[in-house]
Amino acid sequence: MEVSNMTTVTVFVLLGLSSNPQVQALLFVLFLVVYLFTLLGNLLMLLVISTDPHLHTPMYFFLRHLSFLDAFYSSIIVPKLLENLLSKGKTISFLECFTQISLVICSGATEACLLSVMAYDRFQAVCHPLLYVVVINRRVCAGLVGTSWAIGMGTGLINTLLLAQQHFCGPNLIRSFACELPPVLSLTCSDPCASITSILTTMAVLGLGTLVLLLGSYSRIIITALRINSAAGRSKIFSTCSSHFLVVTIFYSSGIFRYMTPASGSALEQVLSVQYSVITPLLNPLVYSLKNQEVKVALRKILARKSKLPLQSSTPASAGENVMGRRGGRKSCHHSAVSAFIFPKQRPSFLFLECPAPSQGQ
Repeated sequence: MEVSNMTTVTVFVLLGLSSNPQVQALLFVLFLVVYLFTLLGNLLMLLVISTDPHLHTPMYFFLRHLSFLDAFYSSIIVPKLLENLLSKGKTISFLECFTQISLVICSGATEACLLSVMAYDRFQAVCHPLLYVVVINRRVCAGLVGTSWAIGMGTGLINTLLLAQQHFCGPNLIRSFACELPPVLSLTCSDPCASITSILTTMAVLGLGTLVLLLGSYSRIIITALRINSAAGRSKIFSTCSSHFLVVTIFYSSGIFRYMTPASGSALEQVLSVQYSVITPLLNPLVYSLKNQEVKVALRKILARKSKLPLQSSTPASAGENVMGRRGGRKSCHHSAVSAFIFPKQRPSFLFLECPAPSQGQ
């Protein structure tokens, strides 16, 4: 519905991804399947991490919050997208639209902070393993997560309030499948300078700032990995970092491009929006968690407990390995610590490594 230039817009119309009914039906099935798998993967991760005491470590503490955030983030966008694919009106109220904008910015900013926090956690674990338990303790973990959420909420609130100060007199057609700041900002009839400055500052400080921290952390991890004598250890580190880097690249490249370029409603913009709002929440539990051997073991335990099937216990480390660990000295302890922090075995909460004290003869 078009609105006269002399009136104030009270509803917006989401044009969506396609106006073809057959394409809409296909997209509905596709996005419904993706959404269900996204919820299943992230909620399953929450269940596994919460119920298995061996996963009560800083790395999985951050992963638990990331899984919750991804399920929440996807639930902001996809249900309304599915509704519009089946309806003819495709309208969204002013309040609902601005609420969605606020939650999208909040979730995106929080996820950017969490991804950089997780990279910093791995950096401390690999590069400073002997100090890891002291540096990344319970209080620090809670503080980092709380700060990430606070930054996300503040960013979403500030940008949405500035956008709400604008006057919208028509047209009211949003060339997107969701209410996002760039396409809505292009509909304003007043001077959008304040909103544009705010979003560009947010992307420059928060987006690029967290990206620099993330890239710096992974660069140090790779440098440290190259110094490890074990070829298998290096291979595992590079495999893990490459998959993490892939998700980070998709999230940051699509998000930064989407919010730092003028909205045009092009097909490329739609694809980028789908990438960071629909695809990334689906990939995160796969890349960060479900490929992890510890998570697979914990999941088998839950399934075996439910089905009452016997579960084979993991093979304990041989005595020879323990003796080598004690005789290896400080250098061996450091290298085993690197492997332990990247590929941790079963251990109590927040207890990662106990380096043997040197004997009297050493």
